[in-house]
Amino acid sequence: MDRPGSDEPIRTPGDKRSYLDGLLDRIAYLEHEVEAELNRARAQWRYHIGADRVRFEHDVRLAHQRLKQGLVRFFRGSNVATIATAPVIYSLVVPMVLLDGWVTLYQAICFRAYGIAPVRRSAYIVIDRQHLSYLNGVEKLNCMFCGYGTGVFAYVREVAGRTEQYWCPIRHAHRVRATHRLYRHFVDYGDAEGYRQRLIPLRNELRKKPIVEKP
Repeated sequence: MDRPGSDEPIRTPGDKRSYLDGLLDRIAYLEHEVEAELNRARAQWRYHIGADRVRFEHDVRLAHQRLKQGLVRFFRGSNVATIATAPVIYSLVVPMVLLDGWVTLYQAICFRAYGIAPVRRSAYIVIDRQHLSYLNGVEKLNCMFCGYGTGVFAYVREVAGRTEQYWCPIRHAHRVRATHRLYRHFVDYGDAEGYRQRLIPLRNELRKKPIVEKP
């Protein structure tokens, strides 16, 4: 039986797991669609991913080089505030490197002790935009910094999510924005019986390798 005005089935206590399975199937389908769209983009912009780097076709590389902005023109187009705050922005690399190293050490020790599958760091920290020949040296540096920073936070988020699933897989009573991907498997707030029944199975899920991790 469908809810009026919706193509989603009504959830009842008896079919809760099957409904969740359906949601997971839809997520898997969307992940497949994302990969297909990436392949279409690669074909459109005429590049392929090799063993060592991304490679564009020869005529595309030449066109990119013609569009590169020189450093003199680049700095002339930058305002004083942008240049003055650059050292503050780049100073964040220090705590990011410390966080990256500390979390890597944490999962190497604790995840091994708990039997949790380790997070593959390279799946989250991707630095490849410096190979674009239409970027000048400063733009490449900016892209490397941003790729590393956002990658570290995504990597740490996944490590934290697996830790949370192991120790406290309970949803919050209040709405939480932008939850990590494992949060949807957690037990409802206040479901004491469900928590006791599902704690061990949820921990066992973390022992699977890999845990829905894309390269």
